Amino acid sequence: QVQVLYSGGGSVQAGTSVTLSCETSSDSRYCMGWLRQAPGKEREAVATITRADGRTRYRDPVKGRFTISKGDSKNTLYLEMHSLKPEDSGMYYCAADGYLGCDPGSWSPLADDIWGQGTQVTVSS
Repeated sequence: QVQVLYSGGGSVQAGTSVTLSCETSSDSRYCMGWLRQAPGKEREAVATITRADGRTRYRDPVKGRFTISKGDSKNTLYLEMHSLKPEDSGMYYCAADGYLGCDPGSWSPLADDIWGQGTQVTVSS
């Protein structure tokens, strides 16, 4: 059974910063990233990074505020979030698959490709 460890979620004030991390025991697929699901909304990717060259891409609402990175372990991802807004609230998940485009605007990993149960971030105004 694949094990996943999330950290960094919680309740914060708008304008502050939070760093999320996720680590899984085994995954070597090309496109990795963070997804967010707000209450009553569809889950959507917010940031992606390619395993091969570390190219990062962001959905427009988080550009300039979020930074995705990989850890030294190939199965660790980070998401630095700055200038948080209430609309950033939601469950955050890591995922990986073989999507060559690795564009968060069009990336929709299958449920089986999402790592674990995610971590909740709540931003209050």
